[in-house]
Amino acid sequence: MFEISHLPERPVRPRTNGLTMVMDKGLSLRQAEDLIETGGELVDFLKLGFGTSLVTNNVVDKVKRYHEAGFDVYCGGTLFEAFYVRNEIENYLRFIDSLGITCLEVSDGSMVIPHDEKCELISRLSKNYKVLSEVGSKEEGILISPAKWIRMMSNELQAGSFKVIAEARESGNVGIYRPNGSAHVQLVKRILANVALEDILWEAPKKPQQVWFLRQFGANVNLGNIGPNDLIPLECLRLGLRGDTFFEHLPEALAEGKRLVSETVEED
Repeated sequence: MFEISHLPERPVRPRTNGLTMVMDKGLSLRQAEDLIETGGELVDFLKLGFGTSLVTNNVVDKVKRYHEAGFDVYCGGTLFEAFYVRNEIENYLRFIDSLGITCLEVSDGSMVIPHDEKCELISRLSKNYKVLSEVGSKEEGILISPAKWIRMMSNELQAGSFKVIAEARESGNVGIYRPNGSAHVQLVKRILANVALEDILWEAPKKPQQVWFLRQFGANVNLGNIGPNDLIPLECLRLGLRGDTFFEHLPEALAEGKRLVSETVEED
């Protein structure tokens, strides 16, 4: 990238913070190659959303290309749950092994898994896989107390999760968000008073959600469920190269007097 002053420093891969997780909901092999060509160095995790890996053509070749590009690839938690509810976890592991995948998500967003059992699964699976675990329900109207969010996240990290994912779905209106898509601010603050920011990957599929997290926690907050077409725009948000975050990293001496101020025009 051409040099320009006062951009935030972004760690290079492999990194543990400033992570971007992109969601592939059934891209073709050609589209996957386009993603790699246009911004592959910006992707840390590539999620094959929900159950798409079971029904997408050329998925083995696609996973191979993603791995060659340096992505950690995993199947969406809904697929894990679909195998789990059928008592077929060993089949699930055989399936991801057949794809060459060494990363997986343990979640219980669509069904109930006793938390002790979930942590035991994380502990067992983390011996052979990089495990991401997800906290939060995919259903609207199911509210989890801040204390329970904190307890679940802390226990799952202790059990062996590389990161805990804060649920939002691809719709961005459940879990850490209200039905209108705005963040549960007090919930987020309560969580971060007890769980380290770098240990959490916040699902933020919508631009206003990405902007909110970047303004609150800086350029290197971990964000997920990013659409392939939103990868480059998100990186511009991180760097302050879009209007929403334009002044976030500028010294006040440069910003002073340059901010746009809305004016109210009164009629005579």
